[in-house]
Amino acid sequence: MANGFYQVKLSHVFEGPMDLLVHLINKNEVDIYDIPIAQITDQYLEYIDLMKSMNIDFAGDFIIMAATLTHIKSKMLIPSINDKEDEDPRLEIARPLLEYLRMKSAAELLVERNILGQDTFAGNINKKDYIIKPEDEIIDVGLFELIDAFQKILKNIPVDYRLDFTGEKISVKDKISEIISILEVKGSVTFFELFSANVGKSEIVATFLAILEIVKLDIVRIVQYAQTGIIRLFYL
Repeated sequence: MANGFYQVKLSHVFEGPMDLLVHLINKNEVDIYDIPIAQITDQYLEYIDLMKSMNIDFAGDFIIMAATLTHIKSKMLIPSINDKEDEDPRLEIARPLLEYLRMKSAAELLVERNILGQDTFAGNINKKDYIIKPEDEIIDVGLFELIDAFQKILKNIPVDYRLDFTGEKISVKDKISEIISILEVKGSVTFFELFSANVGKSEIVATFLAILEIVKLDIVRIVQYAQTGIIRLFYL
C-alpha cells in the first residue's frame, strides 16, 4: 500500500474517545441513559480497527474506553441477582459522558464569536466560493464524520479497482501537494471531489490521510451542509 509506512498522528485538532461515543449515540439516535451497549461497543471497535488499518496513531485513551465498553458489555450479559438493588452497569459510562457534554457545551459557548475566518472565508481567488450564505445551516465536521464519508467511498469502489495492479503508488505527501494545489485554484471543494474515480484503494486511502494532515496544518475548514449532507473543504 502506498501509505504503508506513513503514520498520521492525531492531535488536539481531532476528537477523543468521548467524542466517538457521542458520535455513535447521535448516529444511532439512542438515549444516553439507554445505550444499546453491545451495538455501540461493536461499532466503537470497528472505528478503532479502521483507524489502525490506515496507520492512524491515536491516543491510548481510545483503548481504555474500548476496554471500559467491553467490560460493561460483559456485565450486561450476566443475569442480575437482584434487579431492584443492582445499578445499571451503563451508568458507568453515562455519567462521565453527560459531564463531558456539559463541559464541552460550556467551552463552545466561550468560543462562539463571529470572526473573519469562521463565518466567512476571505481570499484572493474567486471570493464567491469562500462565502457561506446566511441561510445555509452548516456544521463543523470532525474526524468521525469524515470516517463515515470515507467508508461510503470505500463501499463504492468498483470491484475491478479494489486492488492496485500498477507498481507505481502515489504517496500521502504527493496527495497533500495535489489537494493544496486544487484548493489554491478553486478556493473550496467538496470532500467527494477529491477522490478520483476508477483508482485503487491505496490511492483512496492516501487521499483520506492527506486530508487529515491538511486539517492538522490548519489551512482548511471542513463543514457539512445540514440540508444536503454535502461536506466541503474551504481553503483558509
